[in-house]
Amino acid sequence: MSLVKRDFVARTGAIVLSLVLGCGAALAQDKTYAMKITLPTLNDPSFVFAKNYAAALEKDSGGRIKPEIFPASQLGSIPRQIEGTQFGAIQCAVIPPEFFVGVDERFEVPSAPALVNSMEQGQRLASDPAVLKLMLGLGADKGLHGVALFMNSPQSVIAKSPIRHLADFQGKKLRVLASPFQTQAISRLGATPVAMTLGDVVPAIQQGAVDGAVGGIVVWTPMHFVDAAKYVTETGQPAVYAIVEISKTWYDSLPADLQKLVDSDAASQQTAIYPVSIDIVGKARKGWTDSGGELISLPPDEQAQMMKTFSSVGADVSKTKPLLNEAYGIATAAAARAQ
Repeated sequence: MSLVKRDFVARTGAIVLSLVLGCGAALAQDKTYAMKITLPTLNDPSFVFAKNYAAALEKDSGGRIKPEIFPASQLGSIPRQIEGTQFGAIQCAVIPPEFFVGVDERFEVPSAPALVNSMEQGQRLASDPAVLKLMLGLGADKGLHGVALFMNSPQSVIAKSPIRHLADFQGKKLRVLASPFQTQAISRLGATPVAMTLGDVVPAIQQGAVDGAVGGIVVWTPMHFVDAAKYVTETGQPAVYAIVEISKTWYDSLPADLQKLVDSDAASQQTAIYPVSIDIVGKARKGWTDSGGELISLPPDEQAQMMKTFSSVGADVSKTKPLLNEAYGIATAAAARAQ
């Protein structure tokens, strides 16, 4: 083959390759990615986060990511939502982290009682770089990619009969989140902890399977729990967080620019949700009393006694589990910095 002909073939091949690669890039830019966002609650900070995150992703991606939100466990119970996210049937889950203990027990660390004593401290802890590195990295080998962690609300106890004193906890059966940190804390108050998902709480209270439940006022009010029980004791312990997990299978299928958006928009919304959460908690408290419910606070000396009772739960639960103990140490150090 002559030198001229070889040069012509080489240049022609380069042009063809450039056209192929260009078409591939154009197709990648044109492709849209469906994103189902699941959560167990409705009209609480987690729901607002999901709406704002979805809107930001669709806008910033130019419509290449098409989110759709499924609140109030429309896609199944919390365990099913987590499994769906792990295996890629669901692309994003906004759920309290302690429900992920079946994936990695360190997910329960933020639910340790007496870790924080205010929403402000709780949000600062959630934004601590060491805590974020720990929490968002959990589950990476089990189909999850963490992108955000935020303070949802203080915890409270809803009950059919009023809990006005620590002694009123004695003998009660109370629903808790799936965390040994919570079960041991409730046990220390003389109550029996019963782990169950949110969708089962109202019928369990109505049927007498439990006397009440641990959770947040931002759930009790918008989901009309006042129809089942009207007394809420605002213990503030432990904090209720939400973690945002992306299906790693779906995330890995995205082009690099969209992966960056999934991460950066989540980080932005994590910061933006805090003042919204404060507002939602205030409105939920007012909404509860407007609906005929009662808000109760323990006497100050009994609240202090409860905090003292709770203060050693995290260390006691984690002391025989090296990885959990290390994670709890990271959280307690961050809580001290966040005071």
